[in-house]
Amino acid sequence: MRPALVITELTVLVLAIFVGFEVISKVPTMLHTPLMSGTNAIHGIVLVGAIVVAGLPHQVTWIRVVALAAVALATMNVVGGFVVTDRMLQMFRRREPPPSE
Repeated sequence: MRPALVITELTVLVLAIFVGFEVISKVPTMLHTPLMSGTNAIHGIVLVGAIVVAGLPHQVTWIRVVALAAVALATMNVVGGFVVTDRMLQMFRRREPPPSE
């Protein structure tokens, strides 16, 4: 890889981290869970991309290892998002009244 390309990619990564932190830190607590459930689609796309990269033939070993780690982390993120969304939706379900004797 060319050094200029690596510097450009690292710059984009660092800027994305700063912008992401600023955006998330400004989200009120009440909106955090709906926002998280809404981003499950994005994490699903990351998961599909990681699976595609992990399955490409003739790869260097370290790329395959990083891709498999991305598959594992993206899977945990998607599952965790659905668990939090399910817990959030349970708050709005009607509770069964206790049986009267």
